[in-house]
Amino acid sequence: MSLPQSEIHPQDRIHSSVIAFRDAQPDSKSIEKYQSLADESRGTGGETLADFLGIFSIALGLTQVLLPGGISKVIGLRNGDHHALMRTMGMREITHGIAILSNEQPEKAVWSRVAGDTLDLAMLATAMINSDNNRTRTLLATMNVLAVTALDVMCARQLSSQPKTPVRDDAEKGVLHTKFSVTVMRPPEEVYSFWRHLENLPQFMRHLETVTVTGDRKSRWTAKAPAGMTVEWEAEITEDIPNELIAWRSMPGSEVFNAGTVRFGAAPGGRGTEVRVDIQYDPPLGKLGAKIAMLWREAPSQQVEDDLRHFKQVMETGEILFSDATKQRGMHPAVPDAEPVDL
Repeated sequence: MSLPQSEIHPQDRIHSSVIAFRDAQPDSKSIEKYQSLADESRGTGGETLADFLGIFSIALGLTQVLLPGGISKVIGLRNGDHHALMRTMGMREITHGIAILSNEQPEKAVWSRVAGDTLDLAMLATAMINSDNNRTRTLLATMNVLAVTALDVMCARQLSSQPKTPVRDDAEKGVLHTKFSVTVMRPPEEVYSFWRHLENLPQFMRHLETVTVTGDRKSRWTAKAPAGMTVEWEAEITEDIPNELIAWRSMPGSEVFNAGTVRFGAAPGGRGTEVRVDIQYDPPLGKLGAKIAMLWREAPSQQVEDDLRHFKQVMETGEILFSDATKQRGMHPAVPDAEPVDL
């Protein structure tokens, strides 16, 4: 016979809840696969802050180069003979900013900023000693530099504590990774078959013009490039497991290096096929080029995301559905254009 709820001691209720919560947790074996996927590319943070510091460095450097007299006045220097020094410091800031933004692992570049902050603080301390300067402004400038120095040190320490992973090792060589997945309401056999016929790829990859099969596992790809140009490369399939996996890489000497895998697996609950794409690529101008491309939504990571969504639509509905925002960027009247979409 069970006791009424009012007669159960509160500690017994808490104990029962803890046991129920513990029993509801998945066992270690069931999450091992997903944990290993996360560990392959996990980081400890710092990348977003590093990007901010890189942009800040370039902005500050340009101001110092273009307005050396104004900066001198802001930090309290009354002697107007510091233009050359200010411009030199500005060039140093610009160099730091470019180094941070152009490296996927900007750890060393951020530590260089810390060293630059030390020089700035030393210069401000010297300025503080000189009674001819406006010490109040110099003190405020020193406090601002100390605040930025704290951010630099925090960012550099976060980047330095990144774990050693295959993704990190490749990034240090200039090779970037992007991963994306989508669930398609079709069986794995059908999804794999459509993708394996490489001539189908331009149907949902908007940056591709043609894919021509030249051999059993070799093909020639033609893609759109900026300024109305095109780029071509030869690729080969390095692994092909029917209904499960396709792996490829560009041939040696190709204009564009890229490699990756696309995996097909049954989605939980009989919801079709889970498609997981993992791509490695070496963008022009490295990380900086990838960031510039991102402004026009042309970064490979964004293309992969868009392409997989288009792939899902093609497999499930037979066509790609476009919104008005797909055709017109920015502010515009909310009236769809009747003309066809040119991808």
